[in-house]
Amino acid sequence: MKILLVGAGGVGSAFCAIAARRDFFESVLVADYSRESADRAVAALDDERFSAAQVDASDAASVEALVRDCGATHVMNAVDPRFVMPIFEGAYAAGADYLDMAMSLSKPHPDQPHALTGVKLGDEQFAVAGQWESAGRLALVGIGVEPGLSDVFARYAADHLFSEIDELGTRDGANLTVDGYDFAPSFSIWTTIEECLNPPVVWQDGEWFTTPPFSEPEVFDFPEGIGPVECVNVEHEEVLLMPRWIDAKRATFKYGLGNEFIEVLKTLHMLGLDSTEKVSVGGVEVAPRDVVAACLPNPAELGDRMHGKTCAGLWVTGKDKAGLPRSTYLYHVVDNDWSMQEYGHQCVVWQTAVNPVVALELLANGTWSGAGVLGPEAFDAVPFLELLRDGYGSPWGQQELG
Repeated sequence: MKILLVGAGGVGSAFCAIAARRDFFESVLVADYSRESADRAVAALDDERFSAAQVDASDAASVEALVRDCGATHVMNAVDPRFVMPIFEGAYAAGADYLDMAMSLSKPHPDQPHALTGVKLGDEQFAVAGQWESAGRLALVGIGVEPGLSDVFARYAADHLFSEIDELGTRDGANLTVDGYDFAPSFSIWTTIEECLNPPVVWQDGEWFTTPPFSEPEVFDFPEGIGPVECVNVEHEEVLLMPRWIDAKRATFKYGLGNEFIEVLKTLHMLGLDSTEKVSVGGVEVAPRDVVAACLPNPAELGDRMHGKTCAGLWVTGKDKAGLPRSTYLYHVVDNDWSMQEYGHQCVVWQTAVNPVVALELLANGTWSGAGVLGPEAFDAVPFLELLRDGYGSPWGQQELG
């Protein structure tokens, strides 16, 4: 397996640190728009299997040329979702398989954005699923942590825990703090703005619909000392992925943002600072959202200031294999002190990056295989969860609720 990793930011660098401890691949070419960033990610490893290159992720032809030049068998997308389609298309054109952690972007319904879906997350990719399948190529989409591990949990719950599922409810929360900052997101602010201010999507009774941002607040009690966190509806890929492969009456994604974070996001929206449309400032064309991202600290560089844990998980309700009511939370907790000490990367980016490495190892050894545009739900969950726990030293948990 020869991997082209597109993106040498926080998640991409953590991907390299995790993969460097495994032996399932022949090489990883780390490519970024900034050659300096790619060089830095490679230099941190002292591993001759890794090398660096420059690529324009906004240009499918640039991606295709690099895939052909390095002979990559798999393209791993580790940049923000605005670049999904050029990388996806470049990988296909070059005959490589493809993985990402976020799917093609949505567009709200033009008339009823808080009731009806417009272009949904992943629609552009699923529209060409037949082409990928006919070509015998695999696009494994949404294989980060959320989406990704949460979707693996959904497959596991459907196969081994439940006979009937009422709701697949992804719930994400943390108790992280960052020394010296009143406001410092632990993940890409560009992506956070995108998913939090778009109309959230809910799956219910066989169809998708949307709600206003931050709707249906609930307090969820997260395990391993994190405790109760208020969670709200947020647009996310799980809701668009899980119903394609798993029979459930309802699917939701709720994120523990906190009131302060929500108010900041609302203010950014009110001022137009969430916009991706460029404006002229002193003769320079800039997108307001890019300015916001540039003014905030780089999440990848906050690890030594961060404290606490992050939790990604899936709350499943329905009937167990005996037909009795069941409510179970499947989860994965990462402590920032552990991920910094063990890998030198903060917990949120590490938790995101470990899952595509696990998936690539399963593809490399033939445990997972397929063709077309597939989500993690399309594969057997047990080998993934066993390898994550036993091979990567990162256990997952299961907690019965009420």
